[in-house]
Amino acid sequence: MGEAMIRTIVEAIHSSPTQAVVYLSGGASVALGWLMSVPGASNTLLEAVVPYSRISMVQLLGRVPSQHCSQAMASEMALLAYNRAVKLSKPGFPVIGVGFTGALATSPPKRGDHSRFFLSMRASDRIWETSVTLTKNLRSREEEDKVASRVLIQAMAKACQVSGTFDSGLTESEVPDESEIQFSEEQELEQLIKGDLCFKVYPFSKQAYGSDQDRKIILPGSFNPLHDGHLKLLEVAMRYAEYIVCGGGYPCFELSAVNADKPPLSVAQIKDRVKQFEEAGKTVIVSNEPYFYKKAELFPGSSFVIGADTAARLVNPKYYEGSNKRMLEILGDCKRTGCIFLVGGRNVDGVFQVLEDIDIPEEIRDMFISIPAEKFRMDISSTELRKKQGGVDKRKRENAKEDVEQSSK
Repeated sequence: MGEAMIRTIVEAIHSSPTQAVVYLSGGASVALGWLMSVPGASNTLLEAVVPYSRISMVQLLGRVPSQHCSQAMASEMALLAYNRAVKLSKPGFPVIGVGFTGALATSPPKRGDHSRFFLSMRASDRIWETSVTLTKNLRSREEEDKVASRVLIQAMAKACQVSGTFDSGLTESEVPDESEIQFSEEQELEQLIKGDLCFKVYPFSKQAYGSDQDRKIILPGSFNPLHDGHLKLLEVAMRYAEYIVCGGGYPCFELSAVNADKPPLSVAQIKDRVKQFEEAGKTVIVSNEPYFYKKAELFPGSSFVIGADTAARLVNPKYYEGSNKRMLEILGDCKRTGCIFLVGGRNVDGVFQVLEDIDIPEEIRDMFISIPAEKFRMDISSTELRKKQGGVDKRKRENAKEDVEQSSK
């Protein structure tokens, strides 16, 4: 009866939209078997990793852990798993990162402390944490692993908003220590600016774009403000990519909260700019990577939609410490991720420039694809709009001042 109920819960997890990356160390291995043996596992599991050896864990964390079995370790693993899930998931799908670390029964039996395990699950707006101390010498290693696996499946069901329960196998004295911490949008964005989160997706677009959502068509920018030129450029690039270049993809905008040569945006600034996309009904990704070679790592296989002025900067050795070799190495790495650049014409200092006006090195020329001027031409920029708005605001202030002076006479 218990196994049948577990299967039913796992089926419900696979039927939910939530996708997951799972990192396990020291136990709960049976949970992977349950998750992967039920049809529909690919709907849920994006990746599962078992960093069992010391070196494997060091490579996962990027450091030598001070303690392998702790709640802090499970939480750190869950955060890494969450960021990995965000990168692997389809835009707009809810994701969770699962971190588990345990010290279960050994052969020969360990001395001292009882068997323990720690579980953490990270979603965009909350963390669930669970720790359990098992009664010593009550179960075999296999039985302890099954108990830990049941607790993990129950926690995943809760995170996926799946109803239904089953017996975890814990005794009355083995009471889980559970907690849940929720984050506001402001706290999420602060974590992103700090670098704890790699990016946050605002899936405002309600339009269906076919099955190839793993590939993204991304228009990066500061969007201060968002204007019709941005919207039309992405629309044209989407059609161009679908029928000519790379078979389509999921169109979205990307706003970096961190700038290469300016202070990071404040949370209030990010929210103001995101509001523009909500009003336009367009998906935007907020990241913390200002450089394209880092964006390529975040969004491998994507098509970046850029203006000719940005393309010119990308291939200018000036921005690579004056080294042409360094420029080719960095853009070559972008090329190996499968990324390409769709380049639209741009009015630069009164001159309309297109990709053909730029000297692209032969080694990376096939990464750059021109959007013909007859398909799209953008003669407007956010900078010009801000200048015009500044002029309007200045005239309003002058008129208001004159009105006050007139009324006081």
